[in-house]
Amino acid sequence: MLTKSQASKHVAGEAMEFTQERADDVVIVKLAGRLDSGAARSAEDGFNAVLAGGTPRLAVDMSGLDYISSAGLRVLLVMAKKVQQAKGKVALYGLVPNVREVFAVSGFDTIFSIQPDSAAALAAVR
Repeated sequence: MLTKSQASKHVAGEAMEFTQERADDVVIVKLAGRLDSGAARSAEDGFNAVLAGGTPRLAVDMSGLDYISSAGLRVLLVMAKKVQQAKGKVALYGLVPNVREVFAVSGFDTIFSIQPDSAAALAAVR
Protein backbone atom coordinates (compact mmCIF):
# COMPACT_ATOMS: atom_id res chain seq x y z
CA MET A 1 0.00 0.00 0.00
CA LEU A 2 1.46 3.30 -1.08
CA THR A 3 0.45 6.50 0.65
CA LYS A 4 1.76 9.97 -0.05
CA SER A 5 2.65 11.71 3.19
CA GLN A 6 4.49 14.84 2.19
CA ALA A 7 4.66 17.09 -0.82
CA SER A 8 7.85 18.42 -2.33
CA LYS A 9 9.91 20.78 -0.23
CA HIS A 10 10.92 23.59 -2.51
CA VAL A 11 13.08 26.34 -1.07
CA ALA A 12 13.82 29.33 -3.26
CA GLY A 13 17.25 29.09 -4.81
CA GLU A 14 17.58 25.38 -4.22
CA ALA A 15 17.46 22.99 -7.12
CA MET A 16 16.59 19.87 -5.15
CA GLU A 17 13.32 18.18 -4.36
CA PHE A 18 12.81 15.97 -1.29
CA THR A 19 9.56 14.02 -1.23
CA GLN A 20 8.48 11.04 0.78
CA GLU A 21 5.80 8.42 0.70
CA ARG A 22 5.11 5.27 2.66
CA ALA A 23 4.90 1.71 1.37
CA ASP A 24 3.59 -0.17 4.43
CA ASP A 25 6.48 -0.13 6.94
CA VAL A 26 9.02 1.49 4.58
CA VAL A 27 9.47 5.20 3.92
CA ILE A 28 10.43 5.91 0.32
CA VAL A 29 12.39 9.15 0.03
CA LYS A 30 12.71 10.58 -3.47
CA LEU A 31 15.55 12.98 -4.21
CA ALA A 32 15.54 14.97 -7.43
CA GLY A 33 17.74 17.70 -8.87
CA ARG A 34 21.06 18.64 -7.28
CA LEU A 35 22.12 17.57 -3.79
CA ASP A 36 24.90 20.10 -3.20
CA SER A 37 25.90 22.55 -0.48
CA GLY A 38 22.91 24.75 -1.25
CA ALA A 39 20.44 21.90 -0.76
CA ALA A 40 22.25 19.96 1.97
CA ARG A 41 20.48 21.67 4.90
CA SER A 42 17.04 21.09 3.42
CA ALA A 43 17.84 17.42 2.70
CA GLU A 44 19.26 16.92 6.20
CA ASP A 45 16.11 18.45 7.74
CA GLY A 46 13.97 16.17 5.58
CA PHE A 47 15.86 13.04 6.64
CA ASN A 48 15.73 14.11 10.31
CA ALA A 49 11.95 14.44 10.07
CA VAL A 50 11.68 10.96 8.53
CA LEU A 51 13.98 9.45 11.18
CA ALA A 52 11.99 10.94 14.05
CA GLY A 53 9.30 8.30 13.55
CA GLY A 54 10.76 5.18 15.22
CA THR A 55 12.84 2.35 13.77
CA PRO A 56 13.56 3.58 10.27
CA ARG A 57 13.30 1.50 7.14
CA LEU A 58 14.22 3.74 4.23
CA ALA A 59 14.41 3.22 0.49
CA VAL A 60 15.97 6.27 -1.18
CA ASP A 61 15.00 6.79 -4.82
CA MET A 62 17.84 8.68 -6.49
CA SER A 63 16.65 8.25 -10.08
CA GLY A 64 15.84 11.97 -10.30
CA LEU A 65 19.11 13.11 -8.73
CA ASP A 66 21.30 14.66 -11.41
CA TYR A 67 24.23 15.70 -9.23
CA ILE A 68 25.66 15.05 -5.77
CA SER A 69 28.53 16.94 -4.15
CA SER A 70 30.65 16.10 -1.11
CA ALA A 71 28.11 18.04 0.98
CA GLY A 72 25.39 15.75 -0.37
CA LEU A 73 27.46 12.67 0.41
CA ARG A 74 27.88 13.94 3.97
CA VAL A 75 24.10 14.30 4.35
CA LEU A 76 23.65 10.68 3.27
CA LEU A 77 26.43 9.48 5.56
CA VAL A 78 24.97 11.28 8.59
CA MET A 79 21.54 9.83 7.77
CA ALA A 80 22.98 6.32 7.42
CA LYS A 81 24.71 6.57 10.80
CA LYS A 82 21.45 7.65 12.44
CA VAL A 83 19.59 4.76 10.78
CA GLN A 84 22.26 2.33 11.99
CA GLN A 85 22.07 3.69 15.56
CA ALA A 86 18.28 3.27 15.48
CA LYS A 87 18.72 -0.37 14.33
CA GLY A 88 17.01 0.44 11.04
CA LYS A 89 17.92 -0.24 7.42
CA VAL A 90 18.49 1.93 4.37
CA ALA A 91 18.93 1.12 0.68
CA LEU A 92 19.54 3.42 -2.27
CA TYR A 93 18.32 2.79 -5.79
CA GLY A 94 18.05 4.42 -9.18
CA LEU A 95 21.49 6.04 -9.21
CA VAL A 96 22.13 7.69 -12.58
CA PRO A 97 25.59 6.99 -14.11
CA ASN A 98 27.35 10.18 -12.97
CA VAL A 99 26.01 9.86 -9.40
CA ARG A 100 26.95 6.15 -9.43
CA GLU A 101 30.48 7.18 -10.45
CA VAL A 102 30.74 9.63 -7.52
CA PHE A 103 29.71 6.78 -5.19
CA ALA A 104 32.32 4.46 -6.72
CA VAL A 105 35.16 7.02 -6.61
CA SER A 106 34.37 8.02 -3.01
CA GLY A 107 33.93 4.44 -1.82
CA PHE A 108 30.33 5.12 -0.78
CA ASP A 109 29.23 2.17 -2.91
CA THR A 110 30.79 -0.04 -0.22
CA ILE A 111 29.05 1.82 2.62
CA PHE A 112 25.51 1.79 1.24
CA SER A 113 23.25 -0.97 0.02
CA ILE A 114 22.71 0.08 -3.60
CA GLN A 115 19.89 -1.77 -5.31
CA PRO A 116 18.89 -1.85 -9.00
CA ASP A 117 15.22 -0.88 -8.50
CA SER A 118 12.50 -0.05 -5.98
CA ALA A 119 11.38 -3.67 -5.49
CA ALA A 120 14.93 -4.76 -4.60
CA ALA A 121 15.40 -1.75 -2.29
CA LEU A 122 12.13 -2.44 -0.48
CA ALA A 123 13.08 -6.10 -0.06
CA ALA A 124 16.54 -5.12 1.24
CA VAL A 125 15.16 -2.98 4.06
CA ARG A 126 12.34 -5.25 5.20
